[in-house]
Amino acid sequence: MDSLTPPSAAIAATAAERLAGLATPPGALGRLGELGVWLCAAQGACPPEPLDDVRLVVFAGDHGVAQHGVSAYPPAVTAAMVSTIVAGRAGVSALAQAHGVHVRVLDVSVDGDVPGLPPEVSAHKLRRSSGALHLTDALSPTDTAAAFELGRRVAREEISAGAQLLMSGDLGIGNTTPAACLVAAALGLGADEVVGRGTGIDDATWAHKRDVVAAALVRAGDRVDDPLETLTAMGSADLAATVGFLVAAAESGVPVLLDGLMSVACALTADRVAPGAAAWFVAGHRSTEPAQAHALKALGLEPLLDLGMRLGEGSGAVAAVPMLRSAVAVMRDVALLSEIL
Repeated sequence: MDSLTPPSAAIAATAAERLAGLATPPGALGRLGELGVWLCAAQGACPPEPLDDVRLVVFAGDHGVAQHGVSAYPPAVTAAMVSTIVAGRAGVSALAQAHGVHVRVLDVSVDGDVPGLPPEVSAHKLRRSSGALHLTDALSPTDTAAAFELGRRVAREEISAGAQLLMSGDLGIGNTTPAACLVAAALGLGADEVVGRGTGIDDATWAHKRDVVAAALVRAGDRVDDPLETLTAMGSADLAATVGFLVAAAESGVPVLLDGLMSVACALTADRVAPGAAAWFVAGHRSTEPAQAHALKALGLEPLLDLGMRLGEGSGAVAAVPMLRSAVAVMRDVALLSEIL
């Protein structure tokens, strides 16, 4: 794809001038000031509009590699957590209610049918789980394309519904394994550098997970040079949908608040698919996964929060929403020094 248009440099300059003119000591607002300037540029308005419509889409899917001893939990947990989010009882649900965030969860590739789901949750299901990426391709090329387009379509739906800020959430046991593979493939890193503890695995399981990632990278070979081929070889339908979601947001000029490893791994992949997409992303929080740290550095992003979180679901991004609203408030409501002297 062609390089995407970045947020407005002219508006950023106007916002930086406004920030410098506020009735605060120079630099006193720190990251809030920087974030306010970025939001002005992303919205194309200075001062920025209040963030009244913030939307999170959680892409749920199972992973064939979870059947091969890389996680502390069984794959059945994925379906149970989809139902928990629908019921409004998940960790991200509580945070979203506290911070006024609309949550939408989609069963993209859960391994089996989840009973009792509203039709809109399962209407976009593409397949059941994915291939075990160290043994076979995770997806077919057709499935990769379908998942990518699904994500693009969902982003456009949320934007048409009024979204001013988008977030992607993940739900799927074993998903840190393909996410680590995406980061390793994009940055030319080895398995030792990207594999983390996921849901809290012990040393022996970590070593096995590292070997699985190493085997997947060898099996994929030079296909890792192409981001969509990488998703086919070592991704999953839910991650491919997330990549499409992030690309479409950037194409539409809607800012994205990223979550943990899965979100950032997909953001790195999205920037490979559509160079310049990363200019529309801000990192919500720093997870405990090493692959996320590598991806953030490559994207040039510094997380807003560092709370040691590793829940997933989009929870870290939702927790950071008040930071963005605070940045909007100072850019809109703090007096200019020229107004009070």
